Amino acid sequence: MQELKHDKVVPFENSALSKKDQVANMFNRIANRYDLLNHLLSANIDKLWRRKAILKLSADNPKIILDVATGTGDMAIMILKYLHPEKIVGVDISTNMLEFGKKKIETLKLQNIIQLEEGDCESLKYSPDSFDAVTVAFGVRNFENLIKGLKEINRVLKVGGKVIILEFSKPKNIFIKQFYNFYLSVIIPIVGKIISKSNVAYKYLGESVLAFPEGDSFLKVLSEAGFSDVKLQTLSFGISTIYIATK
Repeated sequence: MQELKHDKVVPFENSALSKKDQVANMFNRIANRYDLLNHLLSANIDKLWRRKAILKLSADNPKIILDVATGTGDMAIMILKYLHPEKIVGVDISTNMLEFGKKKIETLKLQNIIQLEEGDCESLKYSPDSFDAVTVAFGVRNFENLIKGLKEINRVLKVGGKVIILEFSKPKNIFIKQFYNFYLSVIIPIVGKIISKSNVAYKYLGESVLAFPEGDSFLKVLSEAGFSDVKLQTLSFGISTIYIATK
């Protein structure tokens, strides 16, 4: 399976563990502060980005949706709010993130519709053609093998179904780019360390964003993974991007 530069970026540089295990350990460590930091560091604009990504599926009216790298379930809950499917399955490799998500879903009494499960995006337990649509919000950067994970998503998606991927990208405007790089490499790691007590999690975030094959490069990766009709929409001056692809 082809390996990309992105696949080699890991949270713990001196660890003998695989990227997959390192990412799981990292998110287990910061799970209790993840939601707070997510919204704080993006000034809550991540909620707007998620809504725009989800609404890309509104015309398709998907009934069964898989949310990959679901974390604490924020994306799954928003999917239910805007699309009203019959069932949403959220899958993630972090046990602690899922525990926080399950508590959130139980509080909202949504456990009959939203089901959170531990699982590896590169080896999903679901049968081929199981889902009408798949979403991934800020998760593909953490795949150990990007193309392998995308091929697995393609496998469990029904023919004609769409995958919607929301991911950080890099602004092209020189002034915004300079501020963004400073924020990504200096401000986020400092604030992240203070609140999450993790020395690596938010340093890794910046490194993984810079290594990710964004824009047209990622459209080519989606095509290599077997998707067609690949397209993108940039958001907030290119700070994040929605990718749409069809099986």
